[in-house]
Amino acid sequence: MQTTFTIATRGPGLYEFTDEVCAWCRDAGDGVLTLFVRHTSCSLLVQENADPDVRRDLAAFFHRLVPPADDPSMAYLTHRMEGPDDMPAHIKAAMMPVSLSIPVRDGRPRLGTWQGIYLFEHRAAPHRRQVAAHLSR
Repeated sequence: MQTTFTIATRGPGLYEFTDEVCAWCRDAGDGVLTLFVRHTSCSLLVQENADPDVRRDLAAFFHRLVPPADDPSMAYLTHRMEGPDDMPAHIKAAMMPVSLSIPVRDGRPRLGTWQGIYLFEHRAAPHRRQVAAHLSR
């Protein structure tokens, strides 16, 4: 089984798409779900979905860790063709997962109580991100 999820983003942050994944897996039985983001400036994460402060703190941390290219600390960057958020987005994507493997049992991803599946957008402009999904049984 394969599909592609499209996630519309509105700038940097974590965008949960757990419900869409669960709905797609519903009739799948048992297997392993692989998710792969088809872009080089965003990431995938399994992260807490109960407290929105977790998402805000993660976004703030990575912004502080890898600031925009126009920040003086990033003067060494040479790839600036697409704006000050471009190369920092590639750096963040290189530091975080771009694919996930999640066990599925009885048609349900085996996520923990407070876990959700997120696309972590690193670019400032809105995007339509594609996440390829494969469920093997």
